[in-house]
Amino acid sequence: MKLTRKQVLAKAKASDLESCSPYTLSFQISIFSQMANIEVLTLSVNGILSLSPLAGCLSLCELYLRRNKIPSLAELSYLRPLTRLRVLWLAENPCCGTASSQYRLTVLRCLPRLQKLDNQVVTEDELALALMEGEEVTTPPDSVQNQISTNGLPDK
Repeated sequence: MKLTRKQVLAKAKASDLESCSPYTLSFQISIFSQMANIEVLTLSVNGILSLSPLAGCLSLCELYLRRNKIPSLAELSYLRPLTRLRVLWLAENPCCGTASSQYRLTVLRCLPRLQKLDNQVVTEDELALALMEGEEVTTPPDSVQNQISTNGLPDK
């Protein structure tokens, strides 16, 4: 299934793609929270700000998020439940920062099952180093997860 230009314009209530804001597009990925069986998802260059809608995509194996607007590596906490995720391409997001080696170690510490990160194979030595030297990723403070009650539904 491919997200079409027409669908984006209709959902954003816009006349052209240039007038779609990152906030509008970020909101539009919320549909994926209902798609637990999706296995491969390419959302590169979409203005995405949060990964929270992807937390329920439990069958996801490959996720391509290059060139979005993901602000913090704390967003990776939403990907932790995705135990099948093996490929992640996150490069060229604000969360990647300038220290690429520390960024990579932090991502791998948070998501140790990855086999490929930013189109580079993850080695066993690199993973071992990440588990020791990567920074711990915490859940974003304004997380939807913090608002979920014990029955799995948002509190009202």
